[in-house]
Amino acid sequence: MKGHQKSRSPFSRLWNALFYSLDGLSAAFRYEGAFRAEVLMALVLIPIGLHAPVSGTGKAMMVASVLLVLIVELINSAIESVTDRISLEDHVLAKRAKDMGSAAVMLALINVPLVWLLVLV
Repeated sequence: MKGHQKSRSPFSRLWNALFYSLDGLSAAFRYEGAFRAEVLMALVLIPIGLHAPVSGTGKAMMVASVLLVLIVELINSAIESVTDRISLEDHVLAKRAKDMGSAAVMLALINVPLVWLLVLV
């Protein structure tokens, strides 16, 4: 399969990657309640950020801070899925991986109000 992948054009690889990415977003939305809640948050905050009376850079930072939450949540969900695929039994390393992913989401969520306050004040 690798040889087949190398023979594909860069456009073909990007086109396929787009559909894999859409599948990933769909799975996250379907199976991850936290992701759905964060998408709702993004649907509220991004328009507010885009209409805020700040510079383009400020708007970009506000929107990026919200998108970062979604990105980190997707990575966290992937870590949890892979960990559960390997084994559902309790293991110190599985717990550590899941807890670190959760901590990354928490930091991304804390980042949103900090960035917004710094930009708006």
